[in-house]
Amino acid sequence: MIIAKFLSDAAWYFYLFWLPKYLYDARGFDTKAVGTFAWIPYAAAGVGCLAGGWFSSYLVRRQFSLDVARKLALGLSAAVMPLIILVPHVAVSWAIAIFSVAYFGQQSWSTLVMVLPADLLPRGVVGSVAGLVGFGGAMGGIAFGQLVGYLLDHGIGYPTVFTLAGIFHVVAFAVILAAIPAFRPQDVERRLRYQGAQ
Repeated sequence: MIIAKFLSDAAWYFYLFWLPKYLYDARGFDTKAVGTFAWIPYAAAGVGCLAGGWFSSYLVRRQFSLDVARKLALGLSAAVMPLIILVPHVAVSWAIAIFSVAYFGQQSWSTLVMVLPADLLPRGVVGSVAGLVGFGGAMGGIAFGQLVGYLLDHGIGYPTVFTLAGIFHVVAFAVILAAIPAFRPQDVERRLRYQGAQ
């Protein structure tokens, strides 16, 4: 979960902090144009926060297993993220639309990842694990922010940066699938007790 959050928040922090600069540098926006259009992806992010959790809970209410519900919602959230690779190659109106989809998908993803500790672990360790997951995300944001600055300063353009950001969620989802083959909260709790973790 920490590695997955490290990867996905690397992309999120890039979107969050570099969108205005990208619109200035690569799309020729002035301050007024940024203020007019740049709020749209952030509004989509707010909707994504609600939609990801709602969809996963809806699946559980429809008698899907927790494993299927969480992984399907996470997978769909990750699946839209590579669209961001197209941003440097399309008209600005399409770029804003793609940013909106990416912001929506990222926040849907993030909501679901932060729920996983409560799904899988006993109450006594949920707060600690959630804190570590959040820490992993912050470190990913810092590391990728530094890398983006280095790449752009050394003549490697936005297309490369968007390509990297576009694959992070897919890799993060693969990490979750590999590390948590099946969501079985009771098994995890039993194993932690057996190993003396609780």
